[in-house]
Amino acid sequence: MMGGRALLLLLVSALLVQIRASDPVLYESFDEGFEGRWIVSKKDEYQGVWKHAKSDGHEDYGLLVSEKARKYAIIKELDEPVTLKDGTVVLQFEVRLQNGLECGGAYIKYIRPQEAGWDAKEFDNETPYTIMFGPDKCGSTNKVHFILKHKNPMTGKYVEHHLKFPPSVPYDKLSHVYTAILKPDNEVRILVDGEEKKKANFLSADDFEPALIPPKTIPDPEDKKPEDWDERAKIPDPDAVKPDDWDEDAPMEIEDEEATKPEGWLDDEPEEIDDPEAAKPEDWDDEEDGEWEAPKIDNPKCEVAPGCGEWKKPMKQNPAYKGKWHAPMIDNPNYKGIWKPQEIPNPEYFELDKPDFDPIAAIGIEIWTMQDGILFDNILIADDEKVATSILEKTWKPKYEVEKEKEKAEEAAAGADGLSEFQKKVFDILYKIADIPFLAPYKTKIIDVIEKGEQQPNITIGILVSVIVVFVTVLFRILFGGKKPAVSYSCQLFYSPCHTGLEENAQPISFACCRLL
Repeated sequence: MMGGRALLLLLVSALLVQIRASDPVLYESFDEGFEGRWIVSKKDEYQGVWKHAKSDGHEDYGLLVSEKARKYAIIKELDEPVTLKDGTVVLQFEVRLQNGLECGGAYIKYIRPQEAGWDAKEFDNETPYTIMFGPDKCGSTNKVHFILKHKNPMTGKYVEHHLKFPPSVPYDKLSHVYTAILKPDNEVRILVDGEEKKKANFLSADDFEPALIPPKTIPDPEDKKPEDWDERAKIPDPDAVKPDDWDEDAPMEIEDEEATKPEGWLDDEPEEIDDPEAAKPEDWDDEEDGEWEAPKIDNPKCEVAPGCGEWKKPMKQNPAYKGKWHAPMIDNPNYKGIWKPQEIPNPEYFELDKPDFDPIAAIGIEIWTMQDGILFDNILIADDEKVATSILEKTWKPKYEVEKEKEKAEEAAAGADGLSEFQKKVFDILYKIADIPFLAPYKTKIIDVIEKGEQQPNITIGILVSVIVVFVTVLFRILFGGKKPAVSYSCQLFYSPCHTGLEENAQPISFACCRLL
């Protein structure tokens, strides 16, 4: 009997643990107003007004950025701090850029415990956080941030560690869900709309900048290069002598003495003449406006003749030209290589098996944006990925599907003026290409061109070809060049197919030309 009762209690306890594990640690749906639960910063610089508002086209409410060109700050303190050191932690929230995003942030800061006496009304950009996560787009910045602030145990200082090669921000006005999953094996996964966009390891130097664990050694700051250290691999040959017949003064070009004036050349005709159809304006005042002169036009007589005006012999390349003489380069016998300071133990180096995360004591939104219409919703902290997926399916997905259908209807109504479904798929692929790690030096330029292409649908194919050319070129260099790709890169829109420069007054409407320099 006692054994049966103990077994029953064990099963009930296990069930309760499972139920508790499936509950969110924090869930903010904004079904009710935020006043009283969220605290708006009272700092003078934060003039942006937060509103409890419906998402456009839905009955669902969220927290709205209501004004353009403002700074915003609002915070919600948690009942108990959330530890990040044990088990899985899921950070998830929904954002809709209802008016697009030209320049601004839409990220969340997960605030660490503050010093005694700190007032939430003082929340600002300097308030220490543990993690900053979410979309940010302005100028060359276009990324879903994931930043960890970690305390160096050797120095006691906090260091910002940025995720390398983060995904790009979706380029539309639809609702999107951003998810960061922190695993106990040091893995972090970044998802957008439930689709994994990035996987990284907190302890990998390839995934975070700067690396969470500092290098064991650093260059000695006290070590100085010796004065007699010669870094020149090649030097001018000191024994070389300029040849006696080397004429440095010979011009590069000379007159072509064999040239003759073409038959029919009109010596007495100017290349331009006054426009015979031009007339002096009736309101022209010679005293105030000066003497009136008719505008010039091309002389029609010159169009049928070889040329007009004074004929001069053309120039040709001078066969005697050699330019300034320079001694040939030879191997430097005193070459010692490129000097580097000696390595010393790094006083900031430490070892650890997993990050020493600070707990999350509050969640805050502190942004500066040129856009209004940014709507935050369904902010979640959970210890189970299934909980996050379930909320995504129930709250975001139905709204997204409605918005997507509305977008398709608007595109169909717009016809050729909007992006076709094919073009959208092309640009989605291009954004994924831009996220490839080895294209990181070119990412901002590529995204800039892609965004221009989205605004000018008639150049879609040109954009596609150009980005593919960049991709193939960089890949070829990596595979066969043996060197990292150079960062010198140019990407422009051209009126005509790719050439060496943009012609004066050309309208950039036809082709995208990207080239590596």
